[in-house]
Amino acid sequence: MVTRDTAWPEGTPCWVDLGVDNIARASAFYAGLFGWDVLAGPPEAGGYSMCLRGGRPLAGIGPRQGPPGTPPVWTTYLASDDADGTAAKITKAGGQLVVQPFDVMDAGRMAMAADPGGAVFGIWQAGAHTGFGVANEPGTVSWNENHTRDFDGSKAFYQAVFGYDYGDVAGAGIRYATLRLAGRDVGGIMELDGGVPAEVPAHWETYFAVPGADAAVAATRAAGGAVIRAPWDTPYGRMAIVTDDQGAEFSVISQPG
Repeated sequence: MVTRDTAWPEGTPCWVDLGVDNIARASAFYAGLFGWDVLAGPPEAGGYSMCLRGGRPLAGIGPRQGPPGTPPVWTTYLASDDADGTAAKITKAGGQLVVQPFDVMDAGRMAMAADPGGAVFGIWQAGAHTGFGVANEPGTVSWNENHTRDFDGSKAFYQAVFGYDYGDVAGAGIRYATLRLAGRDVGGIMELDGGVPAEVPAHWETYFAVPGADAAVAATRAAGGAVIRAPWDTPYGRMAIVTDDQGAEFSVISQPG
């Protein structure tokens, strides 16, 4: 388990939130699945709700953003010491700003961006809200991963913006690297190869730790969610890819040891 009350180092995945049509329904789904306490925000927050475990923030649930037809989605936010400076680096490196930097009351300053492959992510400059208060325990985020169809191009982009080094992970016929900051793995990047259906877009994947992947899949189904990929074993734990009852995709992983 990791707990933290200060801003995360720049480039670290520091927050996730869900954009969805029915916030109350999503709150009930994830509270039942992961045991979260979900607190609705003030009216000026537009319905944005904070998800807590042991009183510590771990995720947000808010209104679905984007043009009509945009699916519900979990978004990964990468920490920034200077949101405006990071935004400038994004455009210089070939990415696009979906939403220009703006202040979120006293919580912090944020922007939304897309990498050159089209994967959307957020950047977060901490204010009163520093991001994850708890992670890497059952029911919380344990990993964030960029899925791309241009592995080398995406590595170059994120290195230019956030200064990552990469730890290449070979095996199982896929191209995969860890995102490293100061010698520490903070996330991953994986190539969507020819075996992945063409309609699957580049995206950032959120992994939630669970005591058992099979039990989590069964609970997801029982709550009205769906299974994209049934549980399978990896050297890092047993995992599965699922959706909630409104169609937002996420992964679950039960970690060995």
